[in-house]
Amino acid sequence: MSLIVLGSVAFDAIETPFGKTDKIVGGAAPYASLSASYIYPHVKIVGVVGNDFGEDNLKILSDHSIDIEGIQVKKDEKTFFWSGKYHNDMNSRDSLITDLNVLADFDPIIPSSYQDCEYILLGNLAPQVQLTALQRLEKRPKLIAMDTMNFWIESAMDDLKETLQHIDVLIINDEEARQLSGEYALVTAAETIMAMGPRYLIIKKGEHGALLFGDKQVFSAPALPLATVFDPTGAGDTFAGGFVGYLAQYGQVNFQTMKTAVIYGSAMASFCVEQFGTERLQGLTKKEIGDRLRQFSQLSSFVL
Repeated sequence: MSLIVLGSVAFDAIETPFGKTDKIVGGAAPYASLSASYIYPHVKIVGVVGNDFGEDNLKILSDHSIDIEGIQVKKDEKTFFWSGKYHNDMNSRDSLITDLNVLADFDPIIPSSYQDCEYILLGNLAPQVQLTALQRLEKRPKLIAMDTMNFWIESAMDDLKETLQHIDVLIINDEEARQLSGEYALVTAAETIMAMGPRYLIIKKGEHGALLFGDKQVFSAPALPLATVFDPTGAGDTFAGGFVGYLAQYGQVNFQTMKTAVIYGSAMASFCVEQFGTERLQGLTKKEIGDRLRQFSQLSSFVL
């Protein structure tokens, strides 16, 4: 059984108060799939790149035993490119360049070898692309998780609402939850959003952790206090990959397993921000991950 990660595969050029990069591997799919690969061994990507992406960059993924058959390589075309500059608070940024290139007309193709999919993560893309990918699966996966962003809430609300009717878990941040629901209080926002279709909802709150809603329950997960946040790009995608990767590995989907999955996602995201791009995610060890998970466990452990 496999986990499909659908999402953008990109080049990013990033500037933060700690430095800047030239073009490096980015996009929702590499962050999420690298994160998931440390937890679950059967990760498969669906995405698109230009032939400028190169074999060396694809090898970053295949070296982690990620199946890249579903990555289309468009001859004589360019890979999606994003350039951004973060402000000193690291919570806000300016997008300097967004060149969609091959992503502009991306048609997700699901290889026949991916049809054993039991879990799928619909990374941040146009809702219609996410829905098309679902419709091309021969059977419904055990779990469908989805990410979206404010751009699609503003520009494709009808398509977004249609796609939400087909998913199990929506993963968004607090600003997006308020925008999508029209409610300021996150508890009320969660009720409104889950009425649109998702059985579970995760609201990410950056350095303030994450909230999990579902089955008439709420779980609050902490964020790990870090001395230095080098680059927050891709942290949300890394969280989503760790979250779904744990559920795929554990094999059961319920509120209790999702609580642990949120901690796994949070732990993986805490690594992501320690270096530029996917650099930190490329060389993690099991010991590092185990130690980080124990740190999270100790953050909110107490006795009444």
